[in-house]
Amino acid sequence: MNLVFSIVLSIHGFIHLMGFAKPFKIVEISQLSQSISKPMGLIWLISCMLFLITVFELITNRTWFYMALIAAFISQVLIILHWEDAKYGSVINVIILLVSFSALMTNRFNKMVVQENRQILKSITVNNRTIIANKDIEHLPPIVQKWMINSGVIGNQKVFSVWLQQIGTMRIKPNGNWMPFKAKQNFNVEEPAFVWQTKIEVIPLIQMIGRDKLVNGNGEMLIKLAGLLPVVNESKNSKINQGAMVRYLAEICWFPSAALNEYITWNYIDESSVKATLTYKDQSVSGVFSFSTTGDFVSFTANRFYGGDIKSTKEVWFVEAISYKMFDGVRLPNKSKVTWKLPEGDFNWLNVEITDIKYNLPIAD
Repeated sequence: MNLVFSIVLSIHGFIHLMGFAKPFKIVEISQLSQSISKPMGLIWLISCMLFLITVFELITNRTWFYMALIAAFISQVLIILHWEDAKYGSVINVIILLVSFSALMTNRFNKMVVQENRQILKSITVNNRTIIANKDIEHLPPIVQKWMINSGVIGNQKVFSVWLQQIGTMRIKPNGNWMPFKAKQNFNVEEPAFVWQTKIEVIPLIQMIGRDKLVNGNGEMLIKLAGLLPVVNESKNSKINQGAMVRYLAEICWFPSAALNEYITWNYIDESSVKATLTYKDQSVSGVFSFSTTGDFVSFTANRFYGGDIKSTKEVWFVEAISYKMFDGVRLPNKSKVTWKLPEGDFNWLNVEITDIKYNLPIAD
């Protein structure tokens, strides 16, 4: 994408040299029938230079889009003044403006997410790094104790923060196309909170960016097409709040020591299943964790709102572990399959893989 766009910017920029060359009689430019003054020719040269500076900033991973917007604006003014000769350059300028504005808005989105990550992590207080011992899990149901032991939690530090990376595929309707995505996520485990940021490949060259978060018991969901058009923008919504809290509860399978926190209570169902209840900010959600006989997490089942509008109803939301891997000495389900069990049939909408995970990273100010 960057290479193709750099080539477009370069060619478009060099074409502007024609408007410089004609008034200074550097070469004969028969394609330009309108007269161009020397001062105007210098502006054509400046426009070319701005496009080439944009290319340099783009290939050196600098903030290039401001320069691109300025270059395209000046170029378009020149084209309007010399419309008969240069009008077809407007098509390229429109493309440059759209791509650059999309990059600008994506940059602002990313900065917003950085601030939100700081917000959820700044409340973490690390007075001491508790090492989990067998006595710390004795109050838990037997199968949860086995999960703690099998996961490798015993002898490791209790987790207060999590950073992870994901890849996977998702779709928005049962017969929809699968879309690959990449994501990063931060968790505050002392106070249940997370920020999840993703980039989704809708079609070649067209992306959606998205962010889910849970802070102070409130969920928010924001998805934008090309960084510009809001596809989903939900907040201050009790159904979104419930869904975000259910999601957090399910995702403790990636940091099992969270089971020791007081905001989660556990109730025995049978030898392989327990009901977990997350209570925070006067809100409660529940789900059923199932485990293998050896203590591996197998699945999580909960009733979750399917959407956030007024017609949304609670449906069965099912998370299934596909495979396991060791991360930082802890055995986790690295691949999972997420399915809505709807009245009309199962809708597997998400397949996700953890590619990296870090616990208790230093908290930046």
